[in-house]
Amino acid sequence: MGLIPIRSLGERHRDQITAHLLALDEHDRYLRFGFVASDEHVMRYTRGLDFGQDELLGITNRKLTLVAMAHLAYDRSLALDASAEFGVSVAKDARGRGFGMRLFERAAMHARNKGVALLFIHALSENAAMLEIARKGGASIERYGSESEAYLRLPPPSLHSRMTEIVDDHYGQVDYRLKAHSRMLHDAVAAIKTLNCGWQAGGRSNTG
Repeated sequence: MGLIPIRSLGERHRDQITAHLLALDEHDRYLRFGFVASDEHVMRYTRGLDFGQDELLGITNRKLTLVAMAHLAYDRSLALDASAEFGVSVAKDARGRGFGMRLFERAAMHARNKGVALLFIHALSENAAMLEIARKGGASIERYGSESEAYLRLPPPSLHSRMTEIVDDHYGQVDYRLKAHSRMLHDAVAAIKTLNCGWQAGGRSNTG
C-alpha cells in the first residue's frame, strides 16, 4: 500500500464533512453511528463538532471531494489517563483501498503524541470492517452481544512519533495543494474550451 495523504480538518471543512456523511446510505449510517441516523441527526452531529477539542482527519480524491474521514474525540476527564474514541467513515466508491486502516493508524499516532494512553472504538458487533481495523491495529476486542468495544493502549510519545506525524501532515498538505492546483488548471482549460466552442458556433451562424 502506497503512502495515503491525510489532512487535518478544521472549521472551514464543516460543510465538506456534512456532505460526506449525508452521502452515506441508511446501512452505512447505521454502522457509523450505531443507529439509522436521519439527515437531521447527521447535521446535528456536524454542527456539534468541536475542532478545538477533537481531531478530525480526512482523505480527499482528485476532485477535492472528502471520501474518508475520522473523528478522534478526546475525553480529558481523567487527566492522568486521558482517552480518545475513534470513529471512521469511508465513501462506498472509495472502499478497499485501506483508507480506514490508514486513518486509524494516523489517529493513533496523533493521540499518542497528545499524551493519550487509551484509544477505544465503540462499534456494533456486526460492523466487521471496523472491528477488523481495530484488530489489525493491535486493539483488544470485547463483545457484548450486539455491541463491541475495542481498546488500544498507546505508548508515550517519542521523537520518532512526533517527527513521523509532522512528515505525514506535511505530505497531506502538499498533496492537497497539488490537487487544488490541478483542479484549477482543469477548470480553466474547460472554461477556455467552452468559450472557444461558443465563438466557433457564433462565427458559423454569422457566415450562414
